[in-house]
Amino acid sequence: MKPAWSWQFDRPSAATAVRLPGEITRDWAWGAGTGAGVKVAVVDSGIDTTHPAVGPIEGGVAVDVVDGKAVLRGGDHEDLFGHGTACAGIIRRAAPEASLYSVRVLSTTLSGTGVALLAGLRWALDHGVGVINLSLSTKRREHFAALHEIADRAYFRNTVLIAAVNNVPAVSYPAEFASVLSVAACEGNGPFVLRYNPSPPVEFGAPGIAVEVPWAGGGTVTATGNSFAAAHVTGLVARVLGKHPGMTPFQLKTILHAVAD
Repeated sequence: MKPAWSWQFDRPSAATAVRLPGEITRDWAWGAGTGAGVKVAVVDSGIDTTHPAVGPIEGGVAVDVVDGKAVLRGGDHEDLFGHGTACAGIIRRAAPEASLYSVRVLSTTLSGTGVALLAGLRWALDHGVGVINLSLSTKRREHFAALHEIADRAYFRNTVLIAAVNNVPAVSYPAEFASVLSVAACEGNGPFVLRYNPSPPVEFGAPGIAVEVPWAGGGTVTATGNSFAAAHVTGLVARVLGKHPGMTPFQLKTILHAVAD
């Protein structure tokens, strides 16, 4: 008797297959890595490309909402708040050669809509980025299904979605999803500080308490928030992928778990 259905498993090519070593160390994971060849989308308030801690980026899109519909405008755009510049600078610290893309979905008040967020995430996936930094979240249950669909789409195409949890104790999306790398702030400093939480849904901790970060206009500020911790992890992920192209999100979680403090 034949089974009701069968699935054809394709053999991965040598160019994309990644085998983890028996012992995972930081040197193997990201030592001497630069993030070269890795496309990173910063979904935020924009990026100040004149800031010395950031420098040129590869491109991006600004998303506005008109009459309830997303309007996408490609090309150069400014940082409307400074938050996106901070995240971009943190990512650059660990992955200086990563290709950054600015996906502006937040306003001058650092607020945004679900329509803009969803459109920005879809733009990033459609443009083949390998890593998406999402230093924001939503508590609105009505966005659960659409964000879950996007998170699954990213996971199955090997795009790593890194999301900050809410700065106050509350359920937040998409950080709540198992396919996403969820991050909260912890004490500490330095480019390679990383902690693992054995009691998810928050999985990783990274510096985000009273950290000095770049800000729009060329200066720096001292700030606290899970946003900056998420960008820290994004930089490390880009560094790993630069050394090991083709790695899957679940392999990345395994590596980060293995090398965490």
